Amino acid sequence: MPRAGLTPELLARAGAELADEVGFEHVTVSALARRFDVSVPSLYSHLRSTDDLRRRIALLALEELADRGADALAGRSGRAALAALGDTYRDYAREHPGRYAAARHPLDPETAAGSAGVRHAQMARAVLRGYDLTGPDQTHAVRLMGSTFHGFVSLELAGAFDHSEPDPQVSWERVLDTLDLMLRSWA
Repeated sequence: MPRAGLTPELLARAGAELADEVGFEHVTVSALARRFDVSVPSLYSHLRSTDDLRRRIALLALEELADRGADALAGRSGRAALAALGDTYRDYAREHPGRYAAARHPLDPETAAGSAGVRHAQMARAVLRGYDLTGPDQTHAVRLMGSTFHGFVSLELAGAFDHSEPDPQVSWERVLDTLDLMLRSWA
């Protein structure tokens, strides 16, 4: 029988908070059960497995990020839109490192197609409309943007920029300027 008050949605939110505290890779049904002071079997009436919990956290993170991105992009184009999207990912990762990791959790094709991940692709393509890129060039540019944003953010979260000058924010602005220049002069 399901425990009163617990729902899959509540457990996903609690799992997301746990991911931010201990890291997404450490989120398990057992860890979540300890957080609620319940037995592990009592959570299996709400969740199928640890992978189901992680999938739900990933979907939550994708949704949160997509909502933030849409708000940040409203009314912007060109470099301003590029920076707004990049800043959205970077800020979210710094505020919610576990959720950011969850947003990169592999999803099966059917789940991915119905997730907010689709909105992320649409936002990236909206940014690229300001650069007049279409077709395969647009796909290449989406991949370039994602790789650049994720690479910088991942290195920053890992502390790779903690022991050298200049400040990472200065580097981030240079990265955005260079990415803008590359997109404007796409060959």
